[in-house]
Amino acid sequence: MTAADIERLDVPLADVELQVLCETTRRALARTNSPSDRIAYANDLFLLTHPEACSTGADYPGFDAWIAQQQNLNTAARRNR
Repeated sequence: MTAADIERLDVPLADVELQVLCETTRRALARTNSPSDRIAYANDLFLLTHPEACSTGADYPGFDAWIAQQQNLNTAARRNR
C-alpha cells in the first residue's frame, strides 16, 4: 500500500469528530428514561446533522456587542450591592 492509497482512505478530522458526537448522542438517547432528555438529545442530533439550521453571529448583527454590554451591566450591578 502506498502513501497515495492511504491518503484516499483518510477521513477528514471534522467528519470523524461529527461521527463521534452523533454516536455519543445516540447512545445517551437510547439510555435515558427522561422524556425531556429524549427531546433534548433528538434536538442535538438534528442540529449536529443539519448545521444550516443553526444561527450564526451574522444572522443577528450587533447582538454580540449587546450581550457584552448586558454582561458588563450585570457585573456592575452585582458589585454595587
